[in-house]
Amino acid sequence: MAATHHQSSAALAARQRLADRLRELRLDAGLSGRDVAARTGWQPSKVSRLETGKTPPADADIRAWCAACEMDELAPDLIAASRAAASMYMEWRRLQRAGLKNLQNSYVPAYARTKEFRVYSSTVVPGMLQTPDYALAMLRSVAAFHGGVDDVEAAVQARMERSEMVRNSGSRLVVVLEESVLRHVLGGAEVMAAQLGALLSAMSAPAVSLGIIPAGTLRQDLWTLETFTLLDAERVSVELLTAAVTVTAPSEIAQYRRAFAAMAEHAVYGAPARELVAGAIQSLSQLP
Repeated sequence: MAATHHQSSAALAARQRLADRLRELRLDAGLSGRDVAARTGWQPSKVSRLETGKTPPADADIRAWCAACEMDELAPDLIAASRAAASMYMEWRRLQRAGLKNLQNSYVPAYARTKEFRVYSSTVVPGMLQTPDYALAMLRSVAAFHGGVDDVEAAVQARMERSEMVRNSGSRLVVVLEESVLRHVLGGAEVMAAQLGALLSAMSAPAVSLGIIPAGTLRQDLWTLETFTLLDAERVSVELLTAAVTVTAPSEIAQYRRAFAAMAEHAVYGAPARELVAGAIQSLSQLP
């Protein structure tokens, strides 16, 4: 990363959104800051720090705040948002300090307990379907853009081991790609051809469903979205330029599930999907 404030900006924004939400709850309930303080037994200064984002709330603080506003049912979503904001900030600090290999390994616990992965990608071939050479080209680009520890080859090895773990676990992988992913050449024509060939092989695997949304598909429900991965119904990992954001709020997970279902309906599968991959392979011969 170029600078620390760029790395943590997404986390700080998430923390501020949570503070703003607490303030909105208080106002919607018709309460003043002193009213919340009286109902919770806190000092008014604590109420001010929580709703301005100066102090991150503990889970118990969020439950007490929601109870004071008589909106206990909102506590689970707010607690999930609070935990996601906190983990996002720590993730960036670890990434800058420890490099890409540790980032790859940090996903292992969540991946190990996931029974079904649903991946939508508008950018690159998902990690679990990448060849080593494609992964190397992609992670070299990431390292060159963000800077930091030069451990790309170790990171590729960690990614390959993680992918093998997922395959051996019996988990189901449901993937929807934009056709543009097939046409975005990483690592040169030879590397890309091998990667596209690996996608064709993956299509015959019983635990893999691979759909491709053809370029030019008319869609009135959703536009092209950011790349995201649904891990069962437990969490969503969203890939942004400056952060890999973890979503754990049930209401947000439900929206991503709806979005994935909508994208899956626009995709083609089987022979039509293989034709799109084959067409992308053929186009590589026309590269200079």
